[in-house]
Amino acid sequence: MRASCLTVEIGLSEFGRAWQLQRHLWQDRVDGKLDDLLILTEHHPTYTVGRGGGENHLLVNEEQLREKGVTLYRIDRGGDITYHGPGQLVGYPILDLTALYRDIHRYLRELERALMMTMADFGLEARQIPGLTGVWVKERKLASIGIRVSRWVTMHGFALNVSTDMDFFRDIIPCGIWGKEMTSMTELLGIEPPLHQVAERFTINFGEVFGREMIKVAVDDLVGVHPEESANVS
Repeated sequence: MRASCLTVEIGLSEFGRAWQLQRHLWQDRVDGKLDDLLILTEHHPTYTVGRGGGENHLLVNEEQLREKGVTLYRIDRGGDITYHGPGQLVGYPILDLTALYRDIHRYLRELERALMMTMADFGLEARQIPGLTGVWVKERKLASIGIRVSRWVTMHGFALNVSTDMDFFRDIIPCGIWGKEMTSMTELLGIEPPLHQVAERFTINFGEVFGREMIKVAVDDLVGVHPEESANVS
């Protein structure tokens, strides 16, 4: 009998509000009020800079960001700078690793494996590159990963470019890695796969990799979510 993992899809969301919701649900998981959880979303155009990020990897100033309609957040995940926007599947697993294994590197590799399995479902041969976190097709990066683990419960997660506007990546050094290009499923396939289908396949593969029964719920049904938080995610 597999342990359960709740799945909640919150649609297109403002990053700051989704981050607030994620922190709230992380605390509920730590307190034992929730089962493991997978949040799936898209974000309005946003750059996020992790703990390892350098300001020199953002190639535009704040005035230019405002002109482009992009927000900037400095956040508590690992990794450097990345972009979030419409057409990108963003996943935030909130997992208690003590029930799986206390091994952060293994968690990262298995999160990559779930993404690679999903790409295979759409006919793409994705891979890992030793020493570089994320999922790649040949030498181009398709999915970025940046996490935080505290009290062995995970936060943050991955960003998979499905039909993302790749022009936004030109204003940063993605993940702080010079000389590497980003790509999307749409660029690689020549067609735009429906994001909801990608989300559905990823959810199935995530459950397979982590040995969880995936149960879809509405955000308002989650224990401890305040009405003003759940109502204002978007």
